[in-house]
Amino acid sequence: MTEIAFHFNAPDKLAYACRLLRKAVAAGARAVVTGPDHALARLDQQLWTFSALDFVPHCMADSPARVLQATPVVLAVDALQAPLHPVLVNLGDLVPAGFERFERLIEVVSGDADDRALARERWRHYAARGYAIVRHDLELKE
Repeated sequence: MTEIAFHFNAPDKLAYACRLLRKAVAAGARAVVTGPDHALARLDQQLWTFSALDFVPHCMADSPARVLQATPVVLAVDALQAPLHPVLVNLGDLVPAGFERFERLIEVVSGDADDRALARERWRHYAARGYAIVRHDLELKE
């Protein structure tokens, strides 16, 4: 069964996703990031620029097969169209279709009231289906 974790109170969802992906890649993990196309386009740009010392190899889900095989982070509007990696990171508002194919799902949630309300709906969706959910409050870590 997929392990689900909610990372709440991210001051900047995309900046947090960059740091999360950097850590995952450094540990040898492979991940798919899903969300709306405008957020993925901004994340693509931020992954190139968020750190002068780090590079997080990534590509879009419509990249050639050889690129997808060699790249640890894939950005996909539709997780069902992405290669199967162990980790799925959701930056979107909805439950990602096909999330159960992944070993882990990480939901990144900002402090914005609307974003938190949508996250609560996703939480209820997973809980109603029997998934154990881990909550990480990023505000408490600072």
